[in-house]
Amino acid sequence: MTQALLVMDMQNGLLARFADQSDALLATHERVIAAARARATPVIFVRVAFRPSTVDISDRNQIFSALARGSSLDETSVATQIHSRLAPRVGEALVTKRRVSAFTGSDLDVVLRSLDVDHLVLTGIATSGVVLSTTRQAADLDFRLTVLSDACADAEPEVHRVLTEKVFPRQAHVRTADDWIVNP
Repeated sequence: MTQALLVMDMQNGLLARFADQSDALLATHERVIAAARARATPVIFVRVAFRPSTVDISDRNQIFSALARGSSLDETSVATQIHSRLAPRVGEALVTKRRVSAFTGSDLDVVLRSLDVDHLVLTGIATSGVVLSTTRQAADLDFRLTVLSDACADAEPEVHRVLTEKVFPRQAHVRTADDWIVNP
């Protein structure tokens, strides 16, 4: 069984929306990424970004048509770059997605197949966005799944709690970062 750690949407612009949680979230990610690297577990960074022309944003997409037009979600913007405290190392994949799930509009599946990964460890923001969408799609693709509950955050604490305590356990093992670091 080959695990990969997915660090999802831990990019400057989205972290700014979680200012009250960002330091703790970054510190947790630093520990998790260090543990994965020490075990030679592939670390894959996922970000959401769009072409400068916004040709990849449909007016029918309620979330992104409202957010992205005229915003800093341009793939060249500082806002769409992974936070410098977590920056990918040479040889680590940076996947750009065009929708909520890490799989949709990206080459994540190619990267995972190339690495022979069958178990995903999910982290990121937001719990009700990329983590939920990726969990659902990955489960349908028959991946084994682990969600690190304290390495995820949501603007709504109650939504985060319901997802990590009631929804995710149906398709994934939900653990804390420290538990996973000690016993992957």
